[in-house]
Amino acid sequence: MNRRPIILDGDPGHDDAIAWMLAKACPELEILAVTSVCGNQTVEKVSYNARRVCTLLGIDAPIAKGKRSPLVGPEMNAPSVHGESGLDGPPLPEPVMELDELSSVNLMAKILRESDRKVTIVATGPLTNVAALLLSHPELKERIEEISFMGGGIAYGNWTPAAEFNILVDPEAAKIVTGSGIPLIMSGLDVTEKALMMPEDFERVRAVGGQVAQIVADWLEFFYGFHKTLGYEGAPMHDPCAVAVLVHPELFQLKELCVEVETQGEYCRGTTVGHDRKPANARVNLGVDRSAFADLLIEAVKTYKEDSHE
Repeated sequence: MNRRPIILDGDPGHDDAIAWMLAKACPELEILAVTSVCGNQTVEKVSYNARRVCTLLGIDAPIAKGKRSPLVGPEMNAPSVHGESGLDGPPLPEPVMELDELSSVNLMAKILRESDRKVTIVATGPLTNVAALLLSHPELKERIEEISFMGGGIAYGNWTPAAEFNILVDPEAAKIVTGSGIPLIMSGLDVTEKALMMPEDFERVRAVGGQVAQIVADWLEFFYGFHKTLGYEGAPMHDPCAVAVLVHPELFQLKELCVEVETQGEYCRGTTVGHDRKPANARVNLGVDRSAFADLLIEAVKTYKEDSHE
């Protein structure tokens, strides 16, 4: 199989961690590097979480720490959603790999430069690293096959009425990425809030058995705990959509739109506006076969069963 080379860029995060679990399980994907970015928690915390998640999942790729703040404006975190550690819940193994000596941006550049094929970036946090890469290494833009990112929402936001968290953290970065001319897949709230894992799905995950299954089920329970207080029926799997759409696009409803990012508005900063008044710059993910998506995540968990120490 001709595996698609990818870089995982994120701020784990329960749903980032589950997205990375899916990516490692997919035989269609080859993880070349993992890069952290400040978002759900400080860059120190998410970098530690990235190393722990990679240790748990057996992701054998260099891991680099990203920038500690957005391109413009102050740092912004989400401890109310993911806890003080950024990945509260079940205990995780201590990391067996050290951070790469290169920064996230420089590691991305090295991977792009040395790969014999174009590389896809899967961005599940704020787009700070990706934008910084494009600003500092414009000559490498042609080496990027596609950017599949979780962020934004055409219909509404979640951190403000108009803006989704990942985009609101660094709207300037998102504006650079959406204006880059690189092929984009945007998985925003329009799809991710339909990609629910229900409580009965948590039990299906737990029933798989093994260390990874137990931890993923606990992550789902923790993540659902916050969302249940807001009236959700299940845990929204925001970040896994950005991985799943690469390997099973048939599960999703994609529409070509021009996506632009508002950076100035007093009330609408961070808004992603999708329209057809200009040429499309993104395939925007607007819907999902929820049941088939849940089955995909559960099948991914099963691939770790034979590696379990239990």
